[in-house]
Amino acid sequence: MKTETIAQRGSPSQEGLPGFGARLRVLRRACNFKQAYIAQLAGVNQATVSRWESGVATPTPDLADAVLKSIRPTNLNDSTLRRLVESSTLTVHLVTDADHVLLAASPKRQAEWGVSIHSLLGKTVWAAASPAIRLAESNLETLGWWETMYPEPVSIELKKYDSGFLPIVPGRMLWERVWLADGRPARLCTLLQ
Repeated sequence: MKTETIAQRGSPSQEGLPGFGARLRVLRRACNFKQAYIAQLAGVNQATVSRWESGVATPTPDLADAVLKSIRPTNLNDSTLRRLVESSTLTVHLVTDADHVLLAASPKRQAEWGVSIHSLLGKTVWAAASPAIRLAESNLETLGWWETMYPEPVSIELKKYDSGFLPIVPGRMLWERVWLADGRPARLCTLLQ
């Protein structure tokens, strides 16, 4: 597959997710892919993928999005976790850990957002990230989030923020790593009362 093809499949973002290399490494290992396979998908050589994973180099945000998307399954339907999240009485949502693709949201989260999540399922919600979320996301690598299977939960103090996409309400957000049935990492995001 040529670089142009993979880039066309990507979803352009205004600002790429921080720590791309660490995200790619975790997702690639969870999928049991070799760096050479990722290189072939991206139209680069294996050394470039190695530099991405070590943080020495970073692809453009569009190419980074496309690479993550190309190794993500097309069916993100983890019915057990989705059912638990969707029936929760907490304000919670579930996203893929690598690229923030929405997998499920509780009724309270849906009410908070004021939108039907059916139009959001399977799409990244990174564009809604507030400055506090972006800062916490950029600190995950330092906290060892990407280096362990079950990292310590991360707690973030959120302020009211409206990205024009999805609103963020004030409160304390807890991020916890969970694993999908297909072996990929996901993140449970819970607003604590």
